Amino acid sequence: MKEKGNISIHTENIFPVIKKFLYSDNEIFLRELVSNAVDATQKLKRLSSLGKIDGDIGDTTIEVSFDEKAKTITISDRGIGMTAEEVKKYINQIAFSGAEEFVEKFKEAKDANEIIGRFGLGFYSAFMVADTVEIQTLSYQEGAEPVRWECDGSTTFEISDGNRTDRGTDIILHINSDSEEFLDKSRIQTILDKYGKFLPVPIKFGTKTNSEPDGEDEEGKPKYKSVEVDNIINNTDPAWIKSPSELTDEDYLAFYRELYPFSEDPLFWIHLNVDYPFNLTGILYFPKIKNDLDIQKNKIKLFSRQVFITDEVKDIVPEFLMLLHGVIDSPDIPLNVSRSFLQADSNVKKINNHITKKVADKLNELFKTDRKSFQEKWNDIGVFVKYGMLTDDKFAEKANDFCLLKNVDDEYFTLKEYAEKVKDIQADKEGQVVYLYSNDPANQDSFISAAKAKGYDVLNFDSPLDNHFVGFLEQKLEKTSLKRVDSDVIDKLINKEEDHKLVLSEEESNSVKSLFEKTINKETYQVHVEPLAEDALPVTVTMDEFMRRMKDMAQNGGGMGFYGSLPDSYKVTVNGNHPLIKRILEEDDTNKENLAKQAFDLALLSRGLLTGAELTNFVKRSINLI
Repeated sequence: MKEKGNISIHTENIFPVIKKFLYSDNEIFLRELVSNAVDATQKLKRLSSLGKIDGDIGDTTIEVSFDEKAKTITISDRGIGMTAEEVKKYINQIAFSGAEEFVEKFKEAKDANEIIGRFGLGFYSAFMVADTVEIQTLSYQEGAEPVRWECDGSTTFEISDGNRTDRGTDIILHINSDSEEFLDKSRIQTILDKYGKFLPVPIKFGTKTNSEPDGEDEEGKPKYKSVEVDNIINNTDPAWIKSPSELTDEDYLAFYRELYPFSEDPLFWIHLNVDYPFNLTGILYFPKIKNDLDIQKNKIKLFSRQVFITDEVKDIVPEFLMLLHGVIDSPDIPLNVSRSFLQADSNVKKINNHITKKVADKLNELFKTDRKSFQEKWNDIGVFVKYGMLTDDKFAEKANDFCLLKNVDDEYFTLKEYAEKVKDIQADKEGQVVYLYSNDPANQDSFISAAKAKGYDVLNFDSPLDNHFVGFLEQKLEKTSLKRVDSDVIDKLINKEEDHKLVLSEEESNSVKSLFEKTINKETYQVHVEPLAEDALPVTVTMDEFMRRMKDMAQNGGGMGFYGSLPDSYKVTVNGNHPLIKRILEEDDTNKENLAKQAFDLALLSRGLLTGAELTNFVKRSINLI
């Protein structure tokens, strides 16, 4: 048998177009061809289970091999194989009509990044790396003859008698000069590890050396021998395809270590298993969070029927859950369409909503079942919860029940519990409740102590998201504002009725203001003389809450660029009722300035704002004063 022909397609120069689009991702040819081999093998198993094949189907391991000298890569399976008619149908017609459709669909795409997933390119992806592609195949059907097919990347092909003697298919790629990087053992192994690690049919790639027990030596110590065994690159039975009832905690942890060999063990996990109204399986793990959120992202791996597709799952997984790790497997996600289509796809939206609900339910269950353990994990869990509340309204509603606020004494409260705790004592004279918080308890200790002396509570908001979470809470809570504990003196942060009377005369007050302005001599420090309690600090340096928030947002790319360009400005509150201020007024001019400078520097020191030469001068002055 020998036959030549033309592939019936309308698009000219189809192979150069395919190469152009997929050049940056040409390694996926191996994923596609191995996936086809898996499909052929599973079809054979299905026919066997239906009784349509007599006898045992035998070993169905797929083998990938390469020959550096001959410049070939071969993918061999023992699946259903093809007859000559099937080759004409599936290779000449269906595969290449798919190629044509691909070119038509994506000819307006600006670059390959607009093609999401790129799964389903199928057989013709071989021409990204091969000058010539050869097929040797023999159908499982009784009396079938072996068939050989060859194409050189043009629209002409040749079919002739093949040389295969057992059921299945060999795809032989004659690698082109631009793609010789793939004629390398470690390169092929890396690609197979990436895309085929959990394929449902064993994939062999060469051999490896194992060490096996070999009796004992003369001293009775165990001996070992080296044994050459098949290098099977995949686990055909990964945890996510099993029922949760089959798995122990150690099984889940072992699978996590298989996915992320060098990571700390996760906090806990969620097993997804849905078959209606869409198909979805997977395991999502909550990792221990580090402060750099970007490092945590893109750790969820997307599979379709155990074939790895991508770890860019932004449109399938809600934004806040991009911090999770794990696996999602769904045949219902369209993987060869544009991102805008993916965002609009109804199955993707349902999957997105389902994952959000499952995560919220799991967190709520953990909180209710073991609140103590939940609180111990809050430093890690809290980032997910806050991120979710900031970005997803539906999740925020559910999270109201398990979102925790932690204070500087490491006590935990739900939103409802905390509102109840402070509603009376931290209400100002207008009836507005003020939540006080610290983002750096160690450096804001003097402010925290002043708040506690009044009987107030101070929350600890020191995570990377808390700048945004503060604003979220203010929008959510009625008649409540949040103020950082170092943004003013405590009597001004929560302004009660009990106004203190200034013991200084107007003339003395003006004199104190002038003295400190002259001593500080910086435009960015505004001096105010205030009537505070005698036991309050003599001098306090603060930054206005609004101004600090605007500057924080500008630094974090929040669109407040104008504020980011402004210099830091501070309020210097001099406590006119403190005995030290009265004493300063009674000193001679030289001592007045020294004591005023000392009191101001102490305030700076408590804020961590005293550095360099000013710190050195403060130390020298302190020694002289002693």
